[in-house]
Amino acid sequence: MTSLRLRRRTQVAGVVTIAAALLVTGCSSKKAATSNSASTSPSTSTSSGTASSSAPTPSGSGDLSAMLPASIKSAGTIKIATDASYAPNEFFDTDGKTIIGMDVDLGNAIAAKLGVKASFENVKFDAIIPALAAGKYDLGMSSFTDTKEREGTVDFVTYFSAGESLIVLKGNPKHVTGPDLSLCGLTIAVEKGTTEESEVPDLSKKCTDAGKAAVKALSTDDQNGANLALTSGRADVGSADSPVAEYAVKQLNGQVEIAGSSYENAPYGIALPKNDGDFAKAIQGALAALIADGTYKQILDKWGVADGAITTPTINGATS
Repeated sequence: MTSLRLRRRTQVAGVVTIAAALLVTGCSSKKAATSNSASTSPSTSTSSGTASSSAPTPSGSGDLSAMLPASIKSAGTIKIATDASYAPNEFFDTDGKTIIGMDVDLGNAIAAKLGVKASFENVKFDAIIPALAAGKYDLGMSSFTDTKEREGTVDFVTYFSAGESLIVLKGNPKHVTGPDLSLCGLTIAVEKGTTEESEVPDLSKKCTDAGKAAVKALSTDDQNGANLALTSGRADVGSADSPVAEYAVKQLNGQVEIAGSSYENAPYGIALPKNDGDFAKAIQGALAALIADGTYKQILDKWGVADGAITTPTINGATS
């Protein structure tokens, strides 16, 4: 399959609440297809936009903070957009208001390294990149996959590696084996703006070329809607990044399962406005420092996603 490619709480109360929510909404897709983002974005300086594997190695956080845009230095806050419907990466805590997750902890740690604070706001996934291009937010941290197409609109700093998985009801009643002809004639629940949504036409064409029924997409506004579509029977299968799929299976205690193996491993990226001076290098340097001092691993361990750890963050490191 040609792919553009492409969300655990440690406190007991949080786990119970999220599990209860999953019992209602099920589990399914996400994160990172082609979004209908703006064709242009702010260009305030001279970042090359090419892949960089060498993170800055400043002597202290002051060196990194000097790389921040003047607006962030003045405000003392990095405004970060996220779609809080993708546990364990980003989701609402038990109060229904506080956004928590791996991406949130990592965003807070990056901001601290830069001498500022992070402020997260819940934004629909397919609206985040346009909002970045419009200058409404400084960063997007929402399990975005870094792709070549997206790099035409925003810059990315890679921070994680994830595959994709297909989720089905227990017992796999539709006999799904993977992103193959076993999906022919089925309906896949996907969130708008994601890679999973963008892949359906290609999957469908493979089916019709083989003389089989087309694959249909049931697109929803957020991940919870896609989850509900699966568990209510309106969809036959859900698609999600591998850490999200694994989390859902654990929380639902066997009500759902993963069909086949994960596939299409690709990097997650922190999205930021295109060519925004040394901002990308500042984020890259802060992340490299968190990897070096062990904070990065502690965060991934906390949320049970350490399998996706990387060793070197890059700027615009898309693999496809």
